[in-house]
Amino acid sequence: MKASQFFVSTLKEAPADAEIVSHKLMMRAGLIKRLGAGIYNYMPMGLRVIRKVEAIIREEMNRAGAVELLMPVVQPAELWQETGRFDKMGPELLRVKDRHERDFIIQPTSEEVVTDIARQELRSYKQLPRNFYHIQTKFRDERRPRFGIMRGREFTMKDAYSFDRDVEAAGRSYDAMFKAYIAIFDRMGLQYRAVAADTGAIGGDRSHEFQVIADTGEDAIVYCPDSEYAANIELAEALPLLAERAPAAEPLVKAPTPGKATCADVAEFLGLPLQRTIKSLVLATDELDGAGKVVKSTVWLLLVRGDHALNEVKAGKVEGLKGGFRFATRAEIAEHFGCEPGYLGPIGLKQPVKIVADRTVARMADFVCGANDADFHFTGANWGRDLPEPDVVADIRNVVEGDPSPDGKGLLAIQRGIEVGHVFYLGTKYSKAMNATYLDEKGKPQLMEMGCYGIGVTRLLGAAIEQNHDERGIIWPDAMAPFRVVVCPIGMDRSEAVRAEAERLYGKLQAAGVDVLLDDRGERPGAMFADWELIGVPHRVVISDRGLKEGRLEYQGRRDAQATPVAVADIDAFLKDKLGA
Repeated sequence: MKASQFFVSTLKEAPADAEIVSHKLMMRAGLIKRLGAGIYNYMPMGLRVIRKVEAIIREEMNRAGAVELLMPVVQPAELWQETGRFDKMGPELLRVKDRHERDFIIQPTSEEVVTDIARQELRSYKQLPRNFYHIQTKFRDERRPRFGIMRGREFTMKDAYSFDRDVEAAGRSYDAMFKAYIAIFDRMGLQYRAVAADTGAIGGDRSHEFQVIADTGEDAIVYCPDSEYAANIELAEALPLLAERAPAAEPLVKAPTPGKATCADVAEFLGLPLQRTIKSLVLATDELDGAGKVVKSTVWLLLVRGDHALNEVKAGKVEGLKGGFRFATRAEIAEHFGCEPGYLGPIGLKQPVKIVADRTVARMADFVCGANDADFHFTGANWGRDLPEPDVVADIRNVVEGDPSPDGKGLLAIQRGIEVGHVFYLGTKYSKAMNATYLDEKGKPQLMEMGCYGIGVTRLLGAAIEQNHDERGIIWPDAMAPFRVVVCPIGMDRSEAVRAEAERLYGKLQAAGVDVLLDDRGERPGAMFADWELIGVPHRVVISDRGLKEGRLEYQGRRDAQATPVAVADIDAFLKDKLGA
């Protein structure tokens, strides 16, 4: 490709609404143009990157035995009503009507449609296993789209769905997809981690997220540097930090703590370590009648150490809270504790509550907690002596850096990541709702076991940039770059020698199958170099009249601090080595 025949549109400054690095650089490099809130045109330069990503995904999905099809963006509501998601899904699901007032949705994902295909086409055990995938536009009506394509409303995703005859076979399909995802992200040249993830309301015991490591990532990734353990913050197990509970050594004292409503303030005021305090969080669960009316509410007191944070996902797994919970109202708190938040605790309750203690809290002694009296806290509180043992002891907190690894092989570390892929065992959630069955060897109908596997195609562009950039612009990994090599002739319109060498090298690289661009726009060197550094092309060759007279060209990798002189006679072999061709 020649630059004069392509479309290069760069900006010196990012638009004012661009928030994060990837958003700014994609706008400046001319990869995307904003059309509306969370909706972007993918310009020729950006589309080339998308096509590179899609090609890698297709090759590895096909290699893993998946079969590509294409499901529509607009889907009839009837399928979503079968699974209940038409009503249950929030406003992120864009619902539309056609001219006949029939309901449709703009797909955010395709479980219903692919299950409908499977129940019509996969009738016998002989047709299983099967894995269908497509790469298609998705739409989720985000309340506040932001961060460019990282949290836009319209995006491209590869979603795949496996169908198997039993759990064991579904596990093999899951493993095949996990392996394929490793190959995909390895080929893209990204630094990433595959982390165990929470399975949420769907259940099951297999779910992994693929997280691209980036300081600006929204997700916290927990891992052990000395082992293979890795999980997202929602799932990472927090072991108790005390081997056993020490015997009581202090009397229970109701200490004045005027105006000190947080654990940190109380600890500082009392001159005690924050780790001696206990944080109280009050939740409530509602029991509903057949009409959906609340007939009974139960108040729960969850206790974590003062320097720890409640993990709501883990809390939702506690027996009694699994059906859903909410934070208690001020009226409920006043009724059960007789006090405003800030001074709440498990001692001296006005009404009974269910007490759930984190594993570490359950082993604490002589701790500090709220006295259920404004401006007062108890010190020297002890289980068994001053209050009953907790109703439930469970892991309900977020891990922190330096916690022991659950596999016993070291201490945990935490880094930020951007989720770009997810593999998930679905079980029979959709096949049961939509009666997707096959006939087994005995001719009896059995529900298909399903898995789903997604990759955020357009999101990968933003994630790659967040991980790979500098003050000059984007630094694309070779496999994702819009062009691998740019040939930059200086004064091509004035020097026949420069033109001839530029055309020769360009033709040579093209013939070798290298994705090369010849910048024949006639730009000044500074502007030309700035464009390709901003766009992030990995390899640059500069050809000048002066250099040719000295018998050399200049090569510079995008991460290189300086250019490397290369003899004209050696440039072909030099580039072949650099490109691994």
